[in-house]
Amino acid sequence: NPRPNQRFAGLTPRSNSLSLLPTTQDACRTCLVSKRWQYLWTSIDNLTFLSRSLYSENENFVSFVNYVFSQRASSKIRKFHLRMLDLPSKDLHIRKWLSFILENKVEHVVLHSVFRDMYTLPQLFYTCSSLITFDLSNCAFEKGAVISWKSLKTLKFDTVVLDDETSVKLLSGCPALETMELTSCYSFRHLEINNSNLKRLKLEGVLPMNEGGERSFEIIAPYLQQLEIIGGIHDIKCRLVNVSSLVSAPLNFFIACVSQLDSTFVYVEDDSCHDHHQVFWTLIQDYLQKVSHVMELTIATWFAEVLFMPQLDEVLLPELKCKCLTLKLHITKYNLYGVASLLQASPHMETLNIDMESGNPCFCYRYESSCLRKGDDNDLESWISNFAFPNVKSVKLVYSTGMCHEPHDRLFELSEFLLKKAIVLEKFVIIAKRRKCRKCFQNCVSPYSLQLAANLLGCPRPSTNFMMIFHESDSK
Repeated sequence: NPRPNQRFAGLTPRSNSLSLLPTTQDACRTCLVSKRWQYLWTSIDNLTFLSRSLYSENENFVSFVNYVFSQRASSKIRKFHLRMLDLPSKDLHIRKWLSFILENKVEHVVLHSVFRDMYTLPQLFYTCSSLITFDLSNCAFEKGAVISWKSLKTLKFDTVVLDDETSVKLLSGCPALETMELTSCYSFRHLEINNSNLKRLKLEGVLPMNEGGERSFEIIAPYLQQLEIIGGIHDIKCRLVNVSSLVSAPLNFFIACVSQLDSTFVYVEDDSCHDHHQVFWTLIQDYLQKVSHVMELTIATWFAEVLFMPQLDEVLLPELKCKCLTLKLHITKYNLYGVASLLQASPHMETLNIDMESGNPCFCYRYESSCLRKGDDNDLESWISNFAFPNVKSVKLVYSTGMCHEPHDRLFELSEFLLKKAIVLEKFVIIAKRRKCRKCFQNCVSPYSLQLAANLLGCPRPSTNFMMIFHESDSK
């Protein structure tokens, strides 16, 4: 039998194959299997250094990175990925590494600091003309930084201090930027995007600002085509000032009630909740007005619950132009009538998606519970009477729950109503996804989903060109 290293002797070595390995250390180890490969790693253009503990960030780790740079046979570095638990303590080394990749025209950079102590990005990196994508975590910018990333197209920041002054410099210094994702970033109050190339903005988990005054921030982005706001944004009021070019608006976020906030953020008496909720209602009305022209709209539980409350006072919603509406929520008595009001305000809708896969089916915000309970006395027929869905052709329900015998009567009520009122409906698709059950501890499909399909088949419907589709799938 041949020795282990002889088995690889006939293989043709390629440095681009080594670049696909998880880390540069893996690439170096792989080259040990054959003498023909022993120097191949010096030509890879993808350098990835990932530390997994503080112990691994000792001099051995730093020495290895320095060794890799010193042995390189190629002048081109396509990607540099560095993840360390404590970047600030290795600042001198990191400056040297950043300088090296700048000289070698790096295109893609991932720089992650895991510990709470933020790493301040040095000025030498702010003028990288070759940079195309930049993924930065737990870092801050130097005061007075001059930013010039002329080729940058995609930017992802996670837990980055980004005040108004820095955001202005960032946007003006990235004329080619197309996509910007900000996760748990804070300190900015005003985001004005006048770059006509930037089409997609994602905001996730906006954090409170440290300064006093009103806890809000505003977005001015007349050329933006997709705006996605997801996650909890505490009690910060995110206002849309100008988003006139939006085509898609996934609004899967929630704002906390003051009674739910930790006392380190605000101090508010419980009896002020109603006034605080009134601000929610006004904000939601403004959101719907600002996104009334979008073609694809997504909302979640908080949005639907808040939307129901002003409807009790017969407040009219603006007409929505959207053709595809996605609901990321579990249909309950706390959001059913908010959903119904939204459907009524969407006469141009052709596709309705109900995603019950995300989130906890038992969780709801229940703002003004006494107000929401008024929905118990209503039914959909009376709530939006004399209304039909003239353009709805497709309804898709993705159903996944952690309880194999959990009923959803409100879901059946909404589904039955859609069948009755969608006069040109062509297909109703139910996708039941397998999920770890909290009762039987198996990856099962709730029998309710199959029963729902069977019951809907027996419901009257005006559409003659209609089919019901049911299938099971595994959750990803």
